[in-house]
Amino acid sequence: MDMLFTIASFLVALAILITVHEFGHFWVAQKLGVKVLRFSIGFGRPLLSRRFGADQTEYVVAAIPLGGYVKMLDERESDEPIPEAELDRAFNRQVLWKRSAIVVAGPLFNLMFAVLAYWGLFMAGDTGLKPVVGDVEPTSIAAEAGFRPGDEILKIGERSAQSWENALLALTVAAMDGNDLIVQVRDAAGQIRDRLISRDAIAGLSDEPDLLGRLGVTPRRPSIPAVIGEILPGEPAEQAGLQIGDRVVAADGEPISSWRDLVALVRERPETPIALDIERPDAGTQRLELIPRAMETDGETVGRIGAGVESRADLMDDYLVRVSHGPVESLGLAFDKTYEMSALMLRVMGRMLIGEASIKNLSGPISIAETAGRTASYGLDSFIKFLAVVSISLGVLNLLPIPVLDGGHLMFYLIEWIKGSPVSEEVMIQGQKVGFLLLAALMTLAVYVDLSRLLG
Repeated sequence: MDMLFTIASFLVALAILITVHEFGHFWVAQKLGVKVLRFSIGFGRPLLSRRFGADQTEYVVAAIPLGGYVKMLDERESDEPIPEAELDRAFNRQVLWKRSAIVVAGPLFNLMFAVLAYWGLFMAGDTGLKPVVGDVEPTSIAAEAGFRPGDEILKIGERSAQSWENALLALTVAAMDGNDLIVQVRDAAGQIRDRLISRDAIAGLSDEPDLLGRLGVTPRRPSIPAVIGEILPGEPAEQAGLQIGDRVVAADGEPISSWRDLVALVRERPETPIALDIERPDAGTQRLELIPRAMETDGETVGRIGAGVESRADLMDDYLVRVSHGPVESLGLAFDKTYEMSALMLRVMGRMLIGEASIKNLSGPISIAETAGRTASYGLDSFIKFLAVVSISLGVLNLLPIPVLDGGHLMFYLIEWIKGSPVSEEVMIQGQKVGFLLLAALMTLAVYVDLSRLLG
């Protein structure tokens, strides 16, 4: 079921973002008087097909959902002569600025979608985890900088840090800049203090998937009591006699202070008996013995008892922050966020090209699908954030001057503007072959990184 949910989330995300991109080309083409023959979401054999409008444009949902296209009237692609009355509506007959506007509209609509998504989120209220330090590893970068448990991060350089999400983005950018970094915090006593991370300490950390871990910081998390809230039929927890509402206080004589402690112990003890001391409402303390069932996960054998934690709605109240803004302020913040993310993606791509950033920064279809499923399971806000980030990625990627991409067409149009005549058809064909090979190589590399990450 998890896999089906992930696949469904991925397909929904693709459908939305492809539609946004292709609708940009479609809408601007129609507004500029170009006849659109087909608007397709996906490639290959049509699954659904309908014709609408004065031009009887064909709207298609095709079998392969990894892209889409808008087919316009064009003499170069028509098998039959175009009627004289419609020649002025052919794409290839349009002046340079019109062709450029139609091509740039796709990526631009992706960026506009991100702005609208962030605008809605900022107005509705963005919920995040408060940037409060839980633990600091001794001798770590954070410890040397003076961080202490209970520090609440207020600013990183000149950037405010209202949540760990904002803090991580600011830390990533700072790691790329390679400068000394001043982090303003409110310590556990309520005093405002500065923590200094040297540029030598933070240099090179922008590639790390676990940036906080490398810094030696663990975010503050709630201590969830080890109270049973769910028991799966036929699993070791039910066989041992555990009941909903039982609180585990000790295992093999060692105190259990949180659900995390219990999970860690169970995972480490597959097929090994564990004596649990539990407190049962209205029945006092009892001792039960269970044997965790062994299961394989990520190439590792771990224990499982088939029990879930008791859900408490108020548990996260002190750990979450929700920030909302007015419509005008939210729109400005949405533009800033979209620009910031676009610039960050360009910087990462540039650093990868010159060898200063790891290819671990690449994400292929497997990683994107996993993230789609995970964010969708978290809730609508998280899924919209995911859509905004991927939409920005599509917009930025498509503007790169690589033939077959929109940016490649714009590059040819720039050459046409400079030399005063269109690029020859032979040059365009050869350029598209090179562009296709580059994209195929990039996709192969991204899938390889995905598989390497997945297989450890």
